Amino acid sequence: MCRLVVVFVFCLLAGCSNHSIERYAQQQPALQLDEYFNGELEAWGMFQNRSGEVVKRFHVALTGSWQGDVGTLDERFTYSDGTTERRVWTLRRQADGSWRGTAADVLGEAIGELSGNALHWRYQLLLKVDGDTYVVDFDDWMFLLDQRVMLNRARMSKWGVDLGEVTLSFTRPLPRSARD
Repeated sequence: MCRLVVVFVFCLLAGCSNHSIERYAQQQPALQLDEYFNGELEAWGMFQNRSGEVVKRFHVALTGSWQGDVGTLDERFTYSDGTTERRVWTLRRQADGSWRGTAADVLGEAIGELSGNALHWRYQLLLKVDGDTYVVDFDDWMFLLDQRVMLNRARMSKWGVDLGEVTLSFTRPLPRSARD
């Protein structure tokens, strides 16, 4: 009986652990942030509350530019209710290959790990809701599917309580030769 309890507890703990970015090391195409987030991009997304209801839909126009290992990502959001928002990220590649990111509404720094086709960001966002501002935690995963499309899934929580999920699809424009 004691062994059964130990196995059950181990399985329970294993199920609660976060998966590792290293599991994507061999996945292709390899994501290079300074290549993918360079120039003009678009994204479409939605926020679902913890019960799965779609609460907000949005479009994002993005412009990325780079100088060495430092990039600027200018995001311009248009929500389905007509409101707009802008977030400008400064992204910095670290010597160990990790990434750091800052933006006006990010508390401290976003910490990012990159492996294969995946990027894992963790950060705290100052979220404005009905005139109040809340600090929420983001656990953000991005997966490059091909040279044009990246999917993004971010879990949002407060004090460890799940608030909902943001889903985004990024798209780079077709090369000019493919459009003609």
